Amino acid sequence: MEDVKPVKEEKPTVILVGRDGNAFAILGACVKAARKANWPKEKIDQFKAEATKGDYNNLLEIASKWFDVE
Repeated sequence: MEDVKPVKEEKPTVILVGRDGNAFAILGACVKAARKANWPKEKIDQFKAEATKGDYNNLLEIASKWFDVE
């Protein structure tokens, strides 16, 4: 029997370079990318909850975890 590896879910790409360094703009760009990738509302809500738990640096770290950040 073959070992079946789970399919790695691709991260949506979000372009943050050249954007306003405003946390709301970054969060909005991520949510827009998630919607474009057809994420369910629950997953978007989970991302937003995790991303807004801390400070600006936390937001950037979580965005990098959930998205392919450029």
